[in-house]
Amino acid sequence: MAEASRWHLGGTPKHKLRYREDVEIRTTLQELLLYSIFLINLCILTFGMVNPHMYYLNKVMSSLFLDTSVAGEERTNFKSIRSVTDFWKFMEGPLLDGLYWDSWYNKEKLYDLKNSSRIYYENILLGLPRVRQLKVRNGTCVVHSFFRSLMDECYDKYTSKNEDMADFGLKQDTEWKYSSPGMKSPWHWGFVGVYQNGGYIFTLSKSKSETLNKFINLRMNSWITRGTRVIFIDFSVYNANVNLFCIIRLVAEFPATGGILTSWQFYSVKLLRYVSFYDYFIASCEIIFCIFIIVFTIQEIKKLKEFKFAYFKSIWNWLELLLLVLCFSTVFFSSYSNMQIYRMLGQLLRNTEKYSDFYFLAYWHIYYNNIIAITIFFAWIKIFKFISFNKTMSQLSSTLSRCIKDIIGFAIMFFIIFFAYAQLGFLVFGSQVDDFSTFQNAIFTQFRIVLGDFNFAGIQQANRILGPIYFITFIFFVFFVLLNMFLAIINDTYSEVKADYSIGRRPDFQLGKMIKKSYNNALQKLKLKKPETDEDKKRTENKDLVEKARREGFDEKEIQSAEQMKKWKERLEKKYYSTEIQDDYQTVTQQEFRDLFLYAVELEKELHYVSLKLNRVMRKVSALQ
Repeated sequence: MAEASRWHLGGTPKHKLRYREDVEIRTTLQELLLYSIFLINLCILTFGMVNPHMYYLNKVMSSLFLDTSVAGEERTNFKSIRSVTDFWKFMEGPLLDGLYWDSWYNKEKLYDLKNSSRIYYENILLGLPRVRQLKVRNGTCVVHSFFRSLMDECYDKYTSKNEDMADFGLKQDTEWKYSSPGMKSPWHWGFVGVYQNGGYIFTLSKSKSETLNKFINLRMNSWITRGTRVIFIDFSVYNANVNLFCIIRLVAEFPATGGILTSWQFYSVKLLRYVSFYDYFIASCEIIFCIFIIVFTIQEIKKLKEFKFAYFKSIWNWLELLLLVLCFSTVFFSSYSNMQIYRMLGQLLRNTEKYSDFYFLAYWHIYYNNIIAITIFFAWIKIFKFISFNKTMSQLSSTLSRCIKDIIGFAIMFFIIFFAYAQLGFLVFGSQVDDFSTFQNAIFTQFRIVLGDFNFAGIQQANRILGPIYFITFIFFVFFVLLNMFLAIINDTYSEVKADYSIGRRPDFQLGKMIKKSYNNALQKLKLKKPETDEDKKRTENKDLVEKARREGFDEKEIQSAEQMKKWKERLEKKYYSTEIQDDYQTVTQQEFRDLFLYAVELEKELHYVSLKLNRVMRKVSALQ
């Protein structure tokens, strides 16, 4: 009797299956709610670190030191420096005028001159600005024998191996003697080299006239030589109105080819992080963030113990691990940055007669900002793990998962052609067109060409024959052929997924139904909505299904046939799969037998359609192999 009863019930009681589904759905919903709180907290934390005034502070500082022209020469500013003469004009003109603000516009003195300068009357100059240069030795390269009679000196590009550490010039003060680099100082990545700290260093004076005399003395005694490869101008300011430090570095590189290449860095950072009540609120968000990390770590350890090696088969588990690694890295960078600020900030602020190296603190603070930006990016990506409750998002996820192999195969073919064109452009146009000056620039230039941003005139001028050929063939093969192939792969897979969803082979969006059900229950408890009866629910469900079928292109005959099948199914389930059945045998009437027969015929049609679909898929797979 028990075996017969189990046969009628299909092996496992239906109410138990539903209970398991409900438990799984509730667990997923709880996980989604917990993760939503984590994501909101992380967003508050990250946006609380960013101040809109950072951009404006950088803008006014860059305008002052980069765009201000030399008196009498409107075209000469820091950006346009191309020779040593232009460099000294900038040092003795716009730089001095920008650093020393000791009086109001009407020449009235605002404060004691013993204090630091206040740039734009609001930004306190911290300590003294510093200028340093790095040089290379003579003889670091070889002059060809044909030219040795004309030139016997040779200065190679900068490397730590080629660096000149010998005293030169007057050999008296620090600007003429080499200073060893500090252990903690970060290297600088420039246009034509990577430069370490140290070198020939001097600090400016608090007096504008003394600094001007210093510059004139250095210029007259040839402080800049043929071996000079880079000069750094470093200083920092603090704006108490917005509680921001601005760390400024102006760089002038002297490549071995001659001339000067200028670059700059303006870092507006909030080193004093906890001042206002809002800052302490952000601190509480940081504590909550750490608690979430501990909770998620415990969850992943439990999953790893339960599933063992099968844990690594899911891409979502890999994303979880990556997110945890990023979160721990964020905590590490934040802790290290705060410790260095706490240890060094007070000492730097007290040394008003020396250069205050805030660049080191800004360097780690920028790293912290970068790592937390990457963290929140992947935190948003993880939302896709919970998209099964939405049909549209589920279709997108299914489309991407199905066509991933085709996309990988296409990507290999795409990048073979793409890199071939990049190398062609680099070799043909690299010496004349800035966009192709390096292989990396050529790669990014081609991506810009695909997006419609290109300089055809420069390519054509560099090579009147190969330029147009390169451009036309690249546009044809990459833009018209390869990109359309990529879109065809996505479109074909999406059509297959949509067809499968239309015949019912789709995930059951129980999570979405539970969210909707919880929402309706909440409205009913608040008496904002009348409770629905079973008949109302069934009528609404049938109406939604009919409208959905019409939107997907089914005609009225197919809709009526589906409704008839649904009625048969409900009647048969109620009679033969009821949990109240106690005996093994029941009589079947002629009408019931007719209904069973029609239901079987409709099932046979569906199975035949599925068989045709499977055969079509198998033929495609065989063709691919």
